[in-house]
Amino acid sequence: MNILIIEDEAAIARRMQKLLVEINPGITILDILCTIESSVAWLKSHTEPDLILMDIHLADGSSFEIFDEVEVKCPVIFATAYDQYAIQAFKVNSIDYLLKPVNKEDLAESLKKFKRLQSPANAAGLDYSMLAQLLGMKKSKYLKRMVIRYGDVIKAIEVKDVAYFYTDEKIVFATLNEGKTYPVDFTLDQLEKKMDPERFFRINRKFLISYESIEKMISYSKSRVKITLHPVSELEVISSTERSGDFKEWLAGK
Repeated sequence: MNILIIEDEAAIARRMQKLLVEINPGITILDILCTIESSVAWLKSHTEPDLILMDIHLADGSSFEIFDEVEVKCPVIFATAYDQYAIQAFKVNSIDYLLKPVNKEDLAESLKKFKRLQSPANAAGLDYSMLAQLLGMKKSKYLKRMVIRYGDVIKAIEVKDVAYFYTDEKIVFATLNEGKTYPVDFTLDQLEKKMDPERFFRINRKFLISYESIEKMISYSKSRVKITLHPVSELEVISSTERSGDFKEWLAGK
């Protein structure tokens, strides 16, 4: 089976590739593309793959724009952190719609579905009754937003806007990408379970950081890693000895 991956986050693309080969060692990954432009060029100049695994949000826009530029006849499995595009996805050859973080079991089920739907009569995708059932089954278990309180003020923040969480003097704070910091009503243990593990990692007992917040890393003693975060943290940020190995694998998308 020849599969084309269209995904603009390198770590996620590598993980997808790893999962696909683990599920079926006979799978060949033809290429990994990260933009609309490169995807259109590739599809115009190559024989169509058997299947495309495609993210919806790419570096230069929505992947649905690809279908405006080139005719795609092969089945597509979409993978995204958002479920609001499902109806549109099922209009463009989609046979499944996976919510990130994609796990191995869901991906394996999608490949089984692909094999069942390989006949020309079924290649156009699923009907809308099946779509409704699918969306009912696949709600993301990770937080997308959270409510914070400080004084008399109540504020809702998007998790995608959080750079990192940390604890100081037994209080947990969220530092946003823009630099503002707010107290939150969760422990770090609770947050670790509620955050998307593809984006957030608990590097020690005081910090839960996002991949995007990492500005610089240097080697430290006992295989640990010292990290400079953005926005800058006034507290020292060093991976714990017991978490350093897993941290390096997380950085590599494993």
